[in-house]
Parts: sequence; C-alpha cells; structure tokens
Amino acid sequence: MNKLFLGLAIVAGSLVFAQETQTTATITTVNKEKEPIRFGIKGGANSAQFSQQQLSANNQKIGFNAGVFVNIPLSKQFSIQPEALYNQLGARSVLSSTEVTTGATTVKTQRDYKTTLNYVSVPVMVQFKPADNFYVEAGPEFSYFIDGKNKGENTVTSTTNGIATTQKNSVSETINKDDINKFNFGLGLGLGYYFTRNLGINARYVNSLTKIDKSRPAAENNNRVFQLGLNYKF
Repeated sequence: MNKLFLGLAIVAGSLVFAQETQTTATITTVNKEKEPIRFGIKGGANSAQFSQQQLSANNQKIGFNAGVFVNIPLSKQFSIQPEALYNQLGARSVLSSTEVTTGATTVKTQRDYKTTLNYVSVPVMVQFKPADNFYVEAGPEFSYFIDGKNKGENTVTSTTNGIATTQKNSVSETINKDDINKFNFGLGLGLGYYFTRNLGINARYVNSLTKIDKSRPAAENNNRVFQLGLNYKF
C-alpha cells in the first residue's frame, strides 16, 4: 500500500512539474511574440484638397506632416498608435474667373491661388498586422487650427483682334482665424511596411467630417488629404 501511495505521489509530482514547465514555456513564447512599447518619429508629404472640389491633380495642395508617435502593442497582431503631428492641409484652386467683351476686346480676369491651413493633429490609429512587417490601420484624427494663408496671383488677359497681352499680380493674404473652425475631426485609413526593425513607410488617407469655414454648410467644404512618409522606431 505504501509503495502504491509513493508511486501515485511520484506520478502526480511529475504531472505538476510538466504542467508548470509547459506554462512557463507558453508565457515565454507569448512574451517573445508581443513587441514592447516603442516611441518613434515620422514625416512625409501631404497632397490635400477640399471636399467641394473634384478629384484632380490641379486641385492638390502639396504640403508636409512631421511629428512623433508611440506604438503600443495589444497582442502579436494588434496595436494602438497615438501620434502628434504638425499637419499642413489646404487646396489649390481658381478662386474666380470673369470674362468681359467690349467691341473687339475681350478681358479675362482669373485668380489662381493656393490655400494653406496649418493644424496640430492627433491621430489615434488601430493597427492590424496580417503578416510580419506589414500592417493596415484605421482610426480617428483630432486637429486644432493654427493659422492659414491664401497665396497666388491675379492674371488679366486682354485680347484684341486675336492679339493677347497678359499681366500678372501676386496675391498674398492671411486667413482670418475667426472664420475657421478651430477643431477638425476626421477619419483615417492607411497601410504601412517596415523594411527593418526600425525604418518603415506609411500611406494614409484622412477625410474630415468637420466643415472648415464657419459660414458655409457642413457638406460644402471639408479637408481631404493623402499622406505618404517614413516612420522610424527607436
């Protein structure tokens, strides 16, 4: 009987030891799979326009974005990435175009300009990794308006009997902050790839849901921007 109890004790002890070893190995594997929290910097180019405009290269305002981020892994495949960016939005467009004909003379006046809107933006992206080094992301972006400017030129073309003369004058004006909504809310969707453990590329599209100008209908004038840039994790 004593030998039986001794045998059962040895078997039980062996099972407990094996279970503890398996649990420790599992925890170690999970810890290896889940990356630590990492900080980084990022920057790139913006191609922006207003929602009231047709999608066209002629309407795109080229700017930039730059800032910092922190990547917080939730599991091997999911992470949250809050960012703080200096974000240059806006558009390029023809503000006005008029044409008046008097006798044999036609005078065409056109104002071509670029609008630059500078924001501090805080995107909060949820990232999913379907494969190593590659991810897709989506999430909200909260922005605060800093300042803006309209810059371009007036072009006056006078045509008489088929002979045209053109005059151009530069235009530069600061946008009145009281005319712009200070807070801007948008939704972003993007993807990215890390070439190394530290260096990666990211593409993102952000569509704002908040109107820009206080005096216009909400659906008439919102920000839209496509971003392409580099990330570097420390």
